[in-house]
Amino acid sequence: MNKSFLVFGAGAIGTFIGASLVLQGHQVTFLEKEADISSLQQRGLQMSRGDEKFQLFGAEFCSGFDILDRKNFDLAILALKTYHLDSILPELIRRKDQLPPLLCLQNGIDSEKKLADALGVGSVIPGTVTSAVDRLDKGKIILQKSRGMGIAGNHSQLKDFQDLFNQAGLNCWVYPRAEAMKWSKLLINLLGNASSAILNLPPSAIYAHPGLFQMELEQIREGLEVMRKQRIPAVNLPGVPVRLLAAVVRCLPASLSQPLLSRLIGGGRGEKMPSFHIDLYSGRGNSEVGDLNGAVVRAGDQLGISTPVNHFLTSCLLGLIAGEIPLNRYQDLPDLFLKDLKSFKADRSLNR
Repeated sequence: MNKSFLVFGAGAIGTFIGASLVLQGHQVTFLEKEADISSLQQRGLQMSRGDEKFQLFGAEFCSGFDILDRKNFDLAILALKTYHLDSILPELIRRKDQLPPLLCLQNGIDSEKKLADALGVGSVIPGTVTSAVDRLDKGKIILQKSRGMGIAGNHSQLKDFQDLFNQAGLNCWVYPRAEAMKWSKLLINLLGNASSAILNLPPSAIYAHPGLFQMELEQIREGLEVMRKQRIPAVNLPGVPVRLLAAVVRCLPASLSQPLLSRLIGGGRGEKMPSFHIDLYSGRGNSEVGDLNGAVVRAGDQLGISTPVNHFLTSCLLGLIAGEIPLNRYQDLPDLFLKDLKSFKADRSLNR
């Protein structure tokens, strides 16, 4: 039986999930900015998937929450960047009695708690997507690498939703512990992300540089230590061997881990610039660094764990976005970056 979905955001992930559901015959409505509705209606959803190219006119587009007055939905899918959540949360709260279950695909580990506190624990389904998707425009994407998605928790319809997503070719895994799924995805999101934006270098160049690679290892080790202290295990995600990554980072010397992780990063990103770089150089004035590296810092502070690398990366990138640090401060200057990181770590050590 076909279902009705409300998708918040026709960006990369929203378009990918929504278009896949439309192809399966489901009714999909996108909630987007008023300024984008006309162009989305005219050109429809466009998705390139390998040799296949789709232009789909079966979706509906709207700009207001009053769509909930006119239609009933089986599932809402939150596919906005984490920094947009606060702007829509008041309206979600106002209409919580009209909302269907809400699948949260946002990065980081805080959105689900914020939503559960506002809407009720039973209303929110934690989720993640590991497929690599490039956004060319609103509603227009290229699927670069199909991996899958994950959903977690104990919602009564979880298995039904998994079946629907799998029928749409989305390779949906179910996890008993949401925090393990979300923290494991957070680790993957850290790889070559903040450093690439700050230095204006592709992840492949970051991982080829011995000093920057060591910094990347320390970043992930801080995240793993925060997880260990909370008794949160690393779990494999669709198409991503997170447990192997954790073992390599924890146990192998840099001489052995560098070629392994360089191949992993090269296969996943290569010369493609990651999301933090895209956000920084788009001039949007926002970044998810506070929800990723910043989440490691906040958890470390609560647990008494030192996280200087994640702290430096967070404060540095936020400074660049705010214009407090010149955009060219560290561009293609890894030695200066590493020197300032070393000074930052020394200052933090003295102040602890």
